[in-house]
Amino acid sequence: MNKGSIYGLTFDQLVAWLAEKGFKKSRALLVWDWLYRKRVTSFSEMTDIKQDCLQVLEDHFAIQTLTEHLKQESADGTIKFLFKLMDGNLIETVLMRHKYGLSVCVTTQVGCNIGCSFCASGLLAKSRDLTSAEIVEQIMKVQLHLDGKVANEHVSHIVVMGIGEPFDNFKNMVDFIRVVKDQKGLDIAARHITVSTSGLADKIREFADSDLKTNLAISLHAPTNELRTRIMKINKAIPIEKLMSSIEYYLEKTNRRITIEYILLKDVNDGKEHAIQLAELIQHIRQLANVNLIPYNPVDEHSQYQRSEREFVRAFYDTLKKQGISCSVRLEHGTDIDAACGQLRSKQIKKSTEDNLVAQ
Repeated sequence: MNKGSIYGLTFDQLVAWLAEKGFKKSRALLVWDWLYRKRVTSFSEMTDIKQDCLQVLEDHFAIQTLTEHLKQESADGTIKFLFKLMDGNLIETVLMRHKYGLSVCVTTQVGCNIGCSFCASGLLAKSRDLTSAEIVEQIMKVQLHLDGKVANEHVSHIVVMGIGEPFDNFKNMVDFIRVVKDQKGLDIAARHITVSTSGLADKIREFADSDLKTNLAISLHAPTNELRTRIMKINKAIPIEKLMSSIEYYLEKTNRRITIEYILLKDVNDGKEHAIQLAELIQHIRQLANVNLIPYNPVDEHSQYQRSEREFVRAFYDTLKKQGISCSVRLEHGTDIDAACGQLRSKQIKKSTEDNLVAQ
């Protein structure tokens, strides 16, 4: 029988679980420290915890449940990990180096059902949500990789922008955040954690009410319903008006800045008229919004889309600035490897399928 990972418990949940087994809160503090500060990979390494407690933990939980299936390293220091889950599914996790620290992009689902027509993540439909433990373990695997180096580096930032829609796996995503920002453990500051959503309006409101104090990014990618529906099918169910209403609620509730993500697609959404429409759409929230312009990473299966030319990116940026909109162009990472989110996973699954057909 496969045991669940102990990484799936928040500290309060661990305290409650151990209390049910007759152990005090002090025992939970020790276990937590071994997991996230000393970063052991087996319960037997927890040398100052009595055997009766270790046996109970061993009987019910595992620590390691992900295995490294493949790793790609870029010249710029970006590392893309392809992890295999216990059920054989594959997920991607990416380590990126910035001037301000080390950022990890985590996956929240096996596949994606949002169906953005330009995205590699949606090439394979969602088969299941990841557990909170499987999301936490992505961070732990990357940190253990760093621990094996001489530089003594630590994950400092997290972006929840990998495969899947985080708000479609809301509870597990929230539990993940509570684990990684716990000050007794990894202690990753809430302001260094960003969650991206394609626009699940009800969950944006719930996220505002959760008081997690993390950052929110909205994958908008088009300024009008007609265009957004054409490239993002979610807009049929949640049109821009409904999305903007939830964003306004979030801003009023939290008074926290948001990021508007906008992938620039050649001859699709990258004209000056689109920039003007975008500026008009968010003009009333511009004091708490920043537009992040994203160069497109081409995907073989979506050959209808190409990267915007540099002069169009500059013109789009300049137009927004002239309209009083705060904006930036995202720095690219891992352009010499499978840079698009979900691209490495889809290629490996395709290769495995082709190999099996040949073997038959």
